[in-house]
Amino acid sequence: MAVTSKYYGKAFLSAFNKEIDWDTDTIKVMLCTSAYSPDQDTHQYKSSVTNEITGTGYTAGGVTLTGATATYTGGTNVIALDGGDVSWAGSTLTARYAVVYDATPGTDATRPLISYVDFGADVSTTAGTLTITWDAAGVATVTVA
Repeated sequence: MAVTSKYYGKAFLSAFNKEIDWDTDTIKVMLCTSAYSPDQDTHQYKSSVTNEITGTGYTAGGVTLTGATATYTGGTNVIALDGGDVSWAGSTLTARYAVVYDATPGTDATRPLISYVDFGADVSTTAGTLTITWDAAGVATVTVA
């Protein structure tokens, strides 16, 4: 199963418009079913996300990413957004996507999307723990060229 992570293109627009503050805002990770179709070009706010999962051990809106940091490494020209791994303990659920978004603004129509993870296939737990272990490089990276 190939797991991929991608930015929503308009995340950069939201960041430059001061709608996202990675290390001080509440950044959340929510799960969606395979019926959700991420659109990097048009999805900008949480109101565009459909088919959030339901299940035991899952709360609507997802979990908060802890320890969010943003760093820049001059030698490689890489900006890294990082945070703690996220998990849903004691859960019974099925998900295909994880969506990272800024939950600080007041409504879903103003909560910017940042990135998403495509698990490559449905992942499930039955009274278990679903954990997303972020890549050692971070939740998401950008190479500035």
